[in-house]
Amino acid sequence: MAKTLSPYGVALEQLRLAAEKLKLDPGIHEMLKVPKRSLTVSVTIRMDNGKIGVFQGYRVQHMDARGPFKGGIRYNSTVDLDEVTALSMWMTWKCAVVDIPYGGAKGGVCCNPKEMSKGELERLTRRYTSMIFDIIGPYRDVPAPDVYTDSQTMAWIMDTYSQMKGYSVPECVTGKPVSIGGSEGRAEATSFGVDICAREAAKQLNMKMKGATVAVQGYGNVGWNAAKIAYDWGAKIMAVSDSTGGICSKEGLNPYKVYEHKQKTGSVVNFKGSENITNEEVLETKCDILIPAALENSITKNNADNIKAKIVVEGANGPTTPEADKILCEKKAILIPDILANAGGVTASYYEWVQNLEREHWPVEEVNSKLETKMVKAFNDLYCTVKKEKCEMRTAALTLGVGRVAEAIKVLGLWP
Repeated sequence: MAKTLSPYGVALEQLRLAAEKLKLDPGIHEMLKVPKRSLTVSVTIRMDNGKIGVFQGYRVQHMDARGPFKGGIRYNSTVDLDEVTALSMWMTWKCAVVDIPYGGAKGGVCCNPKEMSKGELERLTRRYTSMIFDIIGPYRDVPAPDVYTDSQTMAWIMDTYSQMKGYSVPECVTGKPVSIGGSEGRAEATSFGVDICAREAAKQLNMKMKGATVAVQGYGNVGWNAAKIAYDWGAKIMAVSDSTGGICSKEGLNPYKVYEHKQKTGSVVNFKGSENITNEEVLETKCDILIPAALENSITKNNADNIKAKIVVEGANGPTTPEADKILCEKKAILIPDILANAGGVTASYYEWVQNLEREHWPVEEVNSKLETKMVKAFNDLYCTVKKEKCEMRTAALTLGVGRVAEAIKVLGLWP
């Protein structure tokens, strides 16, 4: 049986394919295969029961040829160096695809946040921040939320960084609460970008979002907001899931009520009027648009042939393996890759950073207008590349992203 590639293995394979298509200089290819800096730290905190907790933390900075490093911080029991390295590489391409002046980074702590108190999470965040303090900053590396981290986590990071600097530095992190310099619309930005991509892809199939059927795997910030926005645009939500399982309804689900149920019970499972199904069955739901918004490697060669959606929009990072990519391509499904589909978050983060640097605050209408313009242009540029090169969207996106980063490296040269 063939061994499944790790997330970093998938990222390297994608880079190899892009390098071949671009006829990339072998030296630059080698540079891009390995992150510029990888930091592993042991995060020790006092737990509520008085014992010492020890957690492994990481910050990987892939490439900063186009600007400061940028990338989220996740708290999850699956976090390891391989995963974080892959995610940092994808962030590099993502920033280049939507043409914002950042390089890619990613961070994380291996822990189970669901079993930790708010006090423990705060102590973990502040200790972790102090340990990566020397390599982050507004012009060096700007963190953001990711899996199981949120605006409160970013507030703790900002405060810790600012305390260590001796003055307020809101631009050191994005995804903060609006009350301390966060941007309007940031919480929904990733999901907004996902739905914009779904809408633009639907146009290519002469479909409209109004009346389209949608299934969403993952009901965290990205999944729930993507379901909500699609619902508000007139789509019919057929199935959703979280880490505990999934639900479906032929009549359609109200994502607002599902979210209320999840807030009360901790799960979408057993929602009134729905049928409980597995996470795998959510992916295989008969629908027009599928949004995998959970974790990596959700769609593999083992289930790709069972996917019935006409459009797959990657809300999560790396949810589709290379083997599954080929199968979906053969099925004529439009797969919008993560480095475009979920780039709304980092684009809005860029707008937050700009506002912080200038000490400005833009209304949500301005933020969303800029975000929509940027995402629509990126989608149309990629779709034109798909038609011109006769390739699928991931290859087009990777080629564009890797090509822009490689060009920056060439122009900068090597020093010393």
